Amino acid sequence: MTSTRERQRAAARARLAQEMADRQSAAHKRRQRQAFIGAGVALLIVAGGVIWLVSSLGGDDKTTAAGDPSAAPVACVWSEVPADQRSPTTKDVGVPPTTTPPSTGTKVMTVDTSYGPVEVTMDLSKTPCSSESFSFLASKNFWDGTKCHRMFPGMLQCGDPSAKGKGYRDTDGTGGPSYRYANENLPVDQRPAYPEGVVALANSGPDTNGSQFFFIYQDVELSPDYTVLGKVTKGLENIKKATEPGHDGAFDPSPGGGHPKNDIEIKTLTVSAPAA
Repeated sequence: MTSTRERQRAAARARLAQEMADRQSAAHKRRQRQAFIGAGVALLIVAGGVIWLVSSLGGDDKTTAAGDPSAAPVACVWSEVPADQRSPTTKDVGVPPTTTPPSTGTKVMTVDTSYGPVEVTMDLSKTPCSSESFSFLASKNFWDGTKCHRMFPGMLQCGDPSAKGKGYRDTDGTGGPSYRYANENLPVDQRPAYPEGVVALANSGPDTNGSQFFFIYQDVELSPDYTVLGKVTKGLENIKKATEPGHDGAFDPSPGGGHPKNDIEIKTLTVSAPAA
């Protein structure tokens, strides 16, 4: 017969085996939880990458990571235009820094025109990369001495570095920097999409932003394909005064609009440091 001591030893071994099994089970569950959390973090990182990839490679994304104030800061992608694809009116001043730009606060773009100054406030949570590009180009005096070369009802287009001097040329509107960057802050849910007072970037297709931009001086209903850079906070009356005589219809009927009848020169364009 089994002695009492042997039965006690067997019971102790059974308890020890059960404890070891319980510990192994708990460790396994802990590893599962850690793996699940890790996979979730990886998924978030990949999802963020997909959002940026869509916005930078031409997708018509509705809310990009760069335009979401709650999103983590992103590094801007500056796509250089190959030398053999550049226009004679391309002005090569290099590319902006590759560091992550500020994504909180505001910058003020001051455009000193021949009809008076215009101030544009840029929200860095919505347009960190566009604002960074404008800061960079302004530091190179990119727009100084240029003039606004085209207008439509409610819109005045400026920003071609080659649009200078008396009169207009067929090449006006083809100039820009030697790089491109992705859309930001598209007004997909706004009506009108481009209300009076906003400043939007001109482009030649998705994610081809450069240096040209529109002053919107009356409500305009366009497809929401143009980055809203910021809003005029001072001097909109100067744009309205400058555009009052209208345009010469040089681009009618297609693509429309014409050269402003008034010469509207950008004397200087500067961008402030970020402010809270």
